Amino acid sequence: MQLPVDPARFAAYVSVTAVMVVMPGPANLFAIATGARRGHAAVIAGVAGMNLANLVWWAAAAFGLSALALAFPAVFHVLAYVGAAYVAWLGLRALGSAWRGGVDEEAHAPEAVGRSALRDGFLVQITNPKALLFTTAILPPFIDPARPLAPQMLLFAALGLGGDVVTMTAYGFGGAAIAHRMREPRFRRGFALFTGLLLITAAALIVQRA
Repeated sequence: MQLPVDPARFAAYVSVTAVMVVMPGPANLFAIATGARRGHAAVIAGVAGMNLANLVWWAAAAFGLSALALAFPAVFHVLAYVGAAYVAWLGLRALGSAWRGGVDEEAHAPEAVGRSALRDGFLVQITNPKALLFTTAILPPFIDPARPLAPQMLLFAALGLGGDVVTMTAYGFGGAAIAHRMREPRFRRGFALFTGLLLITAAALIVQRA
């Protein structure tokens, strides 16, 4: 009986994926900032949003995203720059909060936090060049053309998505661990500054990898 994936290729894929998911790229930096500013519930919503975007990337990969990226590379560069601008805008909002003394309008609207984190997480990851790089450059060498494509894609996607969920959540909960300090005005102002710089760094990483 033939296995759905080549064992040697799958082992190599596991190693590469493990390194990719733990790297502090835009998604993990966003998770830290979300956890620190909004708490555990927003981390879960943000991680869900980012992985909904990951599902889009995986579906696109299954339908020939690699060929599309090669044919129309400018489209993906524009998408990356739009994403960078959005993440930078989030960072500037945080810097504005620091300037105002750490006051953040969202802190007074907890009912909207989950939806906002879900939306923000989706937009961050759908415009993340790291996701494009993974599905168009890193993934294809591990696909065995002599085996059925669907089982391979399902296994690779399950491992990739599972790894992202675990690491994004860990990063986010790490940020949330200090959220109780946010009641202190001085700390809240300093951390709003840190969060803003963190998100702007994430935007710079997106541009760098575009």
